[in-house]
Amino acid sequence: MRIDKFLWSIRFYKTRTIATEEIKKNRVSIGESVVKSSKEVKEGDVIKIRKNQIDYKIKVIQIPKSRMGAKLVPLHIKDVTDKEQYETLKLRKMTQDYYRTRGEGRPTKKDRRDMDEYSGNDISGDFTDWDDFFGETGDSNDSNEDENNEKDL
Repeated sequence: MRIDKFLWSIRFYKTRTIATEEIKKNRVSIGESVVKSSKEVKEGDVIKIRKNQIDYKIKVIQIPKSRMGAKLVPLHIKDVTDKEQYETLKLRKMTQDYYRTRGEGRPTKKDRRDMDEYSGNDISGDFTDWDDFFGETGDSNDSNEDENNEKDL
């Protein structure tokens, strides 16, 4: 089986096209030699794959006939990746900043709600009548409009 098809069938890459592109970028090798996507995979080969800044190593136990479910993958490959690689991946994920830093772009809805809750600027709860808000009474405006309408007639 071709190596691009093999990596796709053991669910290492989502599509066969992605597997082929990664092979073209020299991120996949068998043994110590970089391979092309047409390279045939045999049982017992150790495949080294560079993905997410980590060097994975898998040993081929059995060649699958086609793409399989995730539960069946351990029947066909054995993961022989160094434990240090997984530790560096774990540390990298822990150190990532998932939220935007202050001053970077507009606030999100969650940021806006948090700011409003913190500052207590809830305008809708403070004012119930707009006339009271603007300091006007409705009677003075209505009488002026009635006088202007009488003059026009």
